[in-house]
Amino acid sequence: MSTDRLPQLADFPAIITLPVQWGDQDAFGHVNNVVYFRWCESARIAYFELSGMHALLGQQQLGPILARIACDYLRQLNFPDTIHVGARITRLGTKSLTMEHALYSQAQDAIVAKSESVIVCFHYESQASCPIPAEVRAQIERFEKKPLGSASAG
Repeated sequence: MSTDRLPQLADFPAIITLPVQWGDQDAFGHVNNVVYFRWCESARIAYFELSGMHALLGQQQLGPILARIACDYLRQLNFPDTIHVGARITRLGTKSLTMEHALYSQAQDAIVAKSESVIVCFHYESQASCPIPAEVRAQIERFEKKPLGSASAG
């Protein structure tokens, strides 16, 4: 199934597709909760690469640090299946941003989980958080194809 035909993920500029593997299941026969976080991580990294954000941050010895992640599990997920994970940024603060994920099951034709994470812009040399550079903010808004507001909040 092409991700072009997934209206549930139409507002997500980055989408990855992964197989549900037999080993992703726990003793109860459904995908273990930790696996969802790995899938979100893969989508987050894909977002950084596809948006050009990773290269821009790397030029300044900056990087994204995960500060918080949460997941709402809406349905069980089992093998075999294919999962499509969408990633988008919903908030741009001064030093942090909020990324949202939707996890879509091809077999169920439904969103099976939603996740939200807070990512902090981090300067590796000083080992401290720092403001998101203007050029990174602009690149995110170009990739999202919409303004995400001012840098007034964290």
